[in-house]
Amino acid sequence: MFPQATGPAVSLSSMHGVSLRLGLPLSSHPSFSSPSSSSVTSFGDKKRGYGFVVSASTETSLAQTGVIFKPFEEVKKEDFMIPISRQISLARQRYQDECEAAINEQINVEYNVSYVYHAMYAYFDRDNVALKGLAKFFKESSDEEREHAEKFMKYQNIRGGRVKLHSILATLSEFEHAEKGDALYAMELALSLEKLTNEKLLSLHGVAAQNNDPQMTEFIEREFLAEQVEAIKKIADFVTQLRLVGKGHGVWHFDQKLLHEGDGVF
Repeated sequence: MFPQATGPAVSLSSMHGVSLRLGLPLSSHPSFSSPSSSSVTSFGDKKRGYGFVVSASTETSLAQTGVIFKPFEEVKKEDFMIPISRQISLARQRYQDECEAAINEQINVEYNVSYVYHAMYAYFDRDNVALKGLAKFFKESSDEEREHAEKFMKYQNIRGGRVKLHSILATLSEFEHAEKGDALYAMELALSLEKLTNEKLLSLHGVAAQNNDPQMTEFIEREFLAEQVEAIKKIADFVTQLRLVGKGHGVWHFDQKLLHEGDGVF
């Protein structure tokens, strides 16, 4: 049995325009007193004149108070049509050409930096240079930059873009420097490359933001931005330490620490 209502009716509207009104006398409910386009179902204590009235309506007045979701109508829009041609990505959605081109440019940046680090690895691994710690560090750095390029390639495919690899520029093969020495010269070059990469990542993030692509901005933030500033700080520390130890035995000691203790040199 339902208690007599003392206040106004409560109305709950669903996404499909269905309203549920509680506590009104059935005889006073507008859908009960006169037939309309809405379908009405009532149940409850009819003897006392109270119950639930469920009305399903397509009236525009209900549409203005809630969200009407009509999937079979909305998928007819051109944005949701599935391409037939095998030359067009089925997964692509809200992915602008400018974003696609910027991703390909960043892939090229990552590969070029990897190439330079690989040349540094080869130099320090020579028998007449023999700084194995630096060779190990730059080999790992080269691998990491290549992994970054592959992450961007994977993301390009996920979004329905096409990977286009650009040319890789020829790099230095000699890193000797009369005043600084090879270790400090190479590490300062590495610091400059990391800062350049960070600048390119921020520009890429800006392209995504300008094209209103929150998925792309989130990907760049999650996978690259924090890691990049940490890499800059680590290599900046190495540059400072190499400046302190000078050339000769100090470099050898730095190299041994780098070889056996990894990131925590001093």
